[in-house]
Amino acid sequence: MRKGAKVAVVGGVLAAMVGGAGYGAYNVVTAISGDGAAGGPAPVRTGPPSGAEVEEASRAFFAAWEKGDASKAATYTNYATNAEGLLAGFHDDAHLTDVKITPGTASGARVPFSVKATVSYDGKSKPLAYDSELTVVRGETTGKALVDWKPSVVHPELKDGDTLVTGESASPAIEAVDRNDVVLTKEKYPSLGPILDALRGKYGDKAGGTPGIELSIRHAAEGTGGDTTLVTLAKGRAGKVRTTLSANAQAAAEKAVTRYAESSVVAVKPSTGEVLAVANHRKDGFNAAFLGKLAPGSTMKIISAATLIDNGITTANGPAPCTDTATWQSQTFHNLKGMQPQENATLSDSFARSCNTAFVKYADEVKVDSLTAEAQQRFGLGRNDWKTGIESFDGSVPASGGPDTAANMIGQGQVQMCPLNMASVTATAMTGVFRQPVIVPRSLDDRELATAKGLSAGTVAQLRAMMNRTAVSGTAARVMAGLGGSIGAKTGSAEVDGQATSNSWFTGYRDDVAAAAMTQEGGHGGDAAGPIVAAVLRTGG
Repeated sequence: MRKGAKVAVVGGVLAAMVGGAGYGAYNVVTAISGDGAAGGPAPVRTGPPSGAEVEEASRAFFAAWEKGDASKAATYTNYATNAEGLLAGFHDDAHLTDVKITPGTASGARVPFSVKATVSYDGKSKPLAYDSELTVVRGETTGKALVDWKPSVVHPELKDGDTLVTGESASPAIEAVDRNDVVLTKEKYPSLGPILDALRGKYGDKAGGTPGIELSIRHAAEGTGGDTTLVTLAKGRAGKVRTTLSANAQAAAEKAVTRYAESSVVAVKPSTGEVLAVANHRKDGFNAAFLGKLAPGSTMKIISAATLIDNGITTANGPAPCTDTATWQSQTFHNLKGMQPQENATLSDSFARSCNTAFVKYADEVKVDSLTAEAQQRFGLGRNDWKTGIESFDGSVPASGGPDTAANMIGQGQVQMCPLNMASVTATAMTGVFRQPVIVPRSLDDRELATAKGLSAGTVAQLRAMMNRTAVSGTAARVMAGLGGSIGAKTGSAEVDGQATSNSWFTGYRDDVAAAAMTQEGGHGGDAAGPIVAAVLRTGG
């Protein structure tokens, strides 16, 4: 029970509401006065824990944990039920003994610490060492100083529902290689960690390897891939898994995303749909490049422009006036600050400047499902049928009525994408053919890939011309400067409720490489996501 639970008085005794499985039940305890006699409750302390309380609570918790007394250690946390299960598993399931915990210097209520232990299984032993931290908080009802329980207290890579287990690996190890047989490891390419785990989980049994004995984290949440190995006690035989990745492009992507927090990028080969690089720089370790679900901002105007062209509403050289504001069903839309109106603008003009109002004004000429049909039937999005080789999101462009009909046109509203989706959109726009992205060859498991009818040659010519103009003299020109060959791009920034700064989006192509990136709270498209994409395009495939 989390010790901050509310307490009610029932028949003269205290009754604490139990959360989780015991929701609705009462734990009845005798009210004790401060001197131990029955009577009124003792005064509850409030405010942040003092330095002495932080030291005492953490020391008691560490001492019980070291001794393997999970039940007692859990009582020093504010969520004893969950804490006890994971702490017990530390000894019983992970087979960790000789635990030594060394606290560092506390910073307020935060206490860093190091853990050293021995993992032993089937006659084999190896050391384990890592650093973590905890925070001491005050129990809302007890007033006691307690460890704020999170799975990451036990190990920094643990998340809700994860467990530590030692034994035969769930699947044999793999040796992942790129398209040119270069070995890919998480040590050299950190972003590939969860992706390599996912590939191992899916293809380890098919690759011809044999399982080893490992201490690993078994993940519960979707999008975290397979198990994460912490210690290998006995190596199995690794089976080779060939990917479509390019070690050179991957290295460039890894380096590029480290410049901006909460960033993700994907590069694909438009002529084949093969994924060349995927990189994330995120605190949570989430593969947002493949699984993120965020509004893509004005990068969506690639699909919106194709919708207008394919439905005969306008053309690249046809009218698309850029006004100060545009109102659709009582919602007023604006352009970026400082954009001057252009009443006689063409679609190409408004696309290159990323004028929102030009697209919003056409909301009354498209059907509610026109954008959805274009995304699904021509760009292969939003049908939940991509089989990339690992878990991925296919994008979502719902048929939204009301103000969202207009908002969707500019990549807001209910539209959701990830960088993988937008890299594929750019590849389709420049070739006219939707080729479902893959990170491992189809021949590995003979899976059925998604298909779509793609775009006409006329639409492709117009989209490429508009994207090239954007890259050469429009909103993407600064970022794309110096890139030779056949180039094109589209910038985007997506406003998010509760965020002071918009998410930065950018997608572009150079010859036979298309890439897209997203940086949460990165600002305009050219501020953060743009330099990431440009760096990947500069390297090529």
